[in-house]
Amino acid sequence: MHDERTGTLQVRLVPLGDEHLPDVATLVADPDVVRFTRFPVPLPPGFIAQWYARYRDGRTDAGRGAFAIVDAADAFLGLALAVHLDGEAREAELGYMLTPGARGRGIATEALRQLTDWAFGTLGARRLQLLISVDNRASSRVAERAGYIREGVLRSLYLKQDLRSDTEVWSLLPSDARS
Repeated sequence: MHDERTGTLQVRLVPLGDEHLPDVATLVADPDVVRFTRFPVPLPPGFIAQWYARYRDGRTDAGRGAFAIVDAADAFLGLALAVHLDGEAREAELGYMLTPGARGRGIATEALRQLTDWAFGTLGARRLQLLISVDNRASSRVAERAGYIREGVLRSLYLKQDLRSDTEVWSLLPSDARS
């Protein structure tokens, strides 16, 4: 997984495609993904196909972007997403999630760095934002390692399974120093 010459992770983002959907279905059934994402519980029939179609169609109108995180052998490691893009304001909300076996190895940080580069470079974004549950300490560490700045907490922002949760807001501007 590491390039021995450079010491960097061999992780790349590829456009999410039909071939990734079985892996996505497995990923969104993971208890941590269920807990910390906006995916509904339980997933309605046909949800993955509908969710994917929104991202696929969003590529053409620049409203969303979805990438599979893969290793050098093209094994699926997770998702890197532009959840919402506002072209006029040049802002984007980004997100990421990993398969259980890919966690704890720096893969999410590298994927977020690549997604950030894509959003600043390809989209011309001027502000990037992450919304992270206050209980998701691992994701907060990823944001910090990728150079994002914690702005604060939005109280009782998100409702899931009749429970409200607080959400940290992390942001990055092109002028911010990055790790």
